[in-house]
Amino acid sequence: MSLLWFLIIGALAGWIAGMIAKGRGFGVLGNIVVGIVGAVVGGFVFQVVGIASYGLLGDIVMSVIGALLLLFVVSLFKRA
Repeated sequence: MSLLWFLIIGALAGWIAGMIAKGRGFGVLGNIVVGIVGAVVGGFVFQVVGIASYGLLGDIVMSVIGALLLLFVVSLFKRA
């Protein structure tokens, strides 16, 4: 069941980050990938900064922030 929640949170976080960053999502699979990688990035950044996330909402916020950072870095490399 935790894998299902992981995929749902990843899809939701990827969709939200896509809506913020480029005005639309990346499709279901793209949203899941962006959200999962964003969750890893967000977890790392939050740990370095010393911020903890609690509960479902905290996990989604952390994943969205990580996904936005991921999309920002990708956009930097895409321009160059």
